[in-house]
Amino acid sequence: MDSNFLVELSFEPAAEPWNKDTLISYAAHGATIHLPQLEDVRRMQKAGRQLASQCVNQIHLSGENWNTELQWAFHQGYVTPGNTLPLLWAVNDQTDIERLEAKAQSAAWTRSLINASADEIYPESLAQQVAAYFGELAPESISYELIQGDQLLEQEWAGLHAVGRGSERAPVMLILDYNPTGHDDAPVSAALVGKGITFDSGGYSIKGSEGMLAMKCDMGGAATVAGGLALAIESGLSKRVKLILCCAENLISGHAYKLGDVIRYKNGTTVEIVNTDAEGRLVLADGLMAAAETGAPLILDAATLTGAAMVAVGTEYNALFGLDQALVQRVQQYATAEHEPSWPLPLEAWHQENCPSAYADTANSRPQKGGGFGGASNAAGFLSRFVPNEGKGWVHIDLAACFQTSGNGQWAAGATAVGIRTIARTLLEETA
Repeated sequence: MDSNFLVELSFEPAAEPWNKDTLISYAAHGATIHLPQLEDVRRMQKAGRQLASQCVNQIHLSGENWNTELQWAFHQGYVTPGNTLPLLWAVNDQTDIERLEAKAQSAAWTRSLINASADEIYPESLAQQVAAYFGELAPESISYELIQGDQLLEQEWAGLHAVGRGSERAPVMLILDYNPTGHDDAPVSAALVGKGITFDSGGYSIKGSEGMLAMKCDMGGAATVAGGLALAIESGLSKRVKLILCCAENLISGHAYKLGDVIRYKNGTTVEIVNTDAEGRLVLADGLMAAAETGAPLILDAATLTGAAMVAVGTEYNALFGLDQALVQRVQQYATAEHEPSWPLPLEAWHQENCPSAYADTANSRPQKGGGFGGASNAAGFLSRFVPNEGKGWVHIDLAACFQTSGNGQWAAGATAVGIRTIARTLLEETA
């Protein structure tokens, strides 16, 4: 007899419902989830969250009604930062089990990076942990380079160096090469860029205590692109991809960058600092230029970049930006197919001019709370100055759904890993 807590699935209402919306009924062996329709993944995630909140452990999904997406939705609601007990899947098809396990492993790793404290995950440790994970995942296909501290200035990565120089822990750029072809001259099919701010105090534009509390999650972009690449590799990615993580702590010290400073980038663009808390775009600019140097026709970047995106789309959607509208539409379709809601927000070439400066080509924001009206689009416009081919082949993902500061009916508190499936699907589809 199965000693686990059995969770079955029914498309019929509960026999004796408390009300017409009864989601879960209980019996001696476990529980039954009642769904009104087959693809109600949101309601299924709520059921997983409900059972997790009741401290039900060692769950075995049982019966014939489960499909892959419903099991994954349950898993998303069920996992918590402190819940390490495995979930036993109901699927009998070995291929589906392998897919679910690959997603669960990549998502768990992504969440563990984001949820870890800034004492555990700092610029060098983030880069080293990512490199080590891929070294175990695909040892014959991985090589990498770490550019650290003043080496960044020597190679003209001025934005990352400026943001990270205020910390005793040096900033780091990780350039990881996944090359399963075995040929050193194989073209790079895609480049991924992630914001890896391992703690964000806001710098001299310092955050309040409440706003700073969760800023260990500000490396969520780095973790998400890394998790997406890992999932794509597990799913059979056969093309060469480069992963570029821009890792730094944004802290205050006598060495920290200041309001009014002007940074000159490798492509000649000069940027006046009007807000040291708009640091993510400064480090991503370097990462995007490094991605351009690979010659990759597809560049994806991801970042917990703006509060403005969260105001626009909430915390269950990610926001998409790009000048290549056809590519943005395809990425949105991939996100929808993977049940990771996303929505395009406006971006035009003229957004580059929305942060003017009297002292440089542009400022890194506007000297207004949240960057003023259209802050998320203006941030994306800033990034568009540093991508090749007038933005063709580039998509920016503002990760509004990356982290939940407190638990709710759908999610436990902490990292969600939303975005890794979208990135993996985009890599597989666009490099096929």
